[in-house]
Amino acid sequence: MHIHHLLENNSIANKFIAQLRDINIQTDRMRFRRNIERLGEVLGYELSKHLNYNDTSVTTPLGQANVPLPAEDIVLCSILRAGLPLHNGLLNYFDDAENSFISAYRHHPDNDEKFEILVEYLASPSLDNKTLILADPMLATGRSFVNVMKALESMGTPKNIHLVSVIGAKEGIEYMQSEFPENTHLWIATIDEELNERGYIVPGLGDAGDLCYGTKMQH
Repeated sequence: MHIHHLLENNSIANKFIAQLRDINIQTDRMRFRRNIERLGEVLGYELSKHLNYNDTSVTTPLGQANVPLPAEDIVLCSILRAGLPLHNGLLNYFDDAENSFISAYRHHPDNDEKFEILVEYLASPSLDNKTLILADPMLATGRSFVNVMKALESMGTPKNIHLVSVIGAKEGIEYMQSEFPENTHLWIATIDEELNERGYIVPGLGDAGDLCYGTKMQH
């Protein structure tokens, strides 16, 4: 798996990450969602440099201009519900992409540290021979990405796979490297060192879904 770590080089994305982490700022849900959306735009721009392009002739008022345009059929898939603002950021740039949505959440059957990732909802076009961009802002254990990818197998085989995340943990990334094909690309804003005993990223930023949309009741 090819890892593209955005914060290896300083950019304005640092500011968006800092605000997402800051407990005094992240209580503003609108701002939190917008910062994730902006990072989706930044990550989408970086990802776009690795797509295939075809030369295209465009008619201007004064003549013809040659412009290379993306030549791939893209499907954007977000993992509900925290993935929605990241999805919107990517869609702002890949505005003609098809869209897919899938749910995945942690279920603690014994109310302890042990959990399983449940996938319950999927709405997707065919993925056959398309470029799949799979988005989830938090990459903790990596099991959500892996389980979702297995669920998507029924939708066909994509030509290329790009994973997009905001914050990840080294342990989860290492796990995903053993589960995804070598030609998979991971686009991630920043990488933290560890997970705590409940599998949450440290220092991380908390529960992205709750910070985006409010706390949820478990069932």
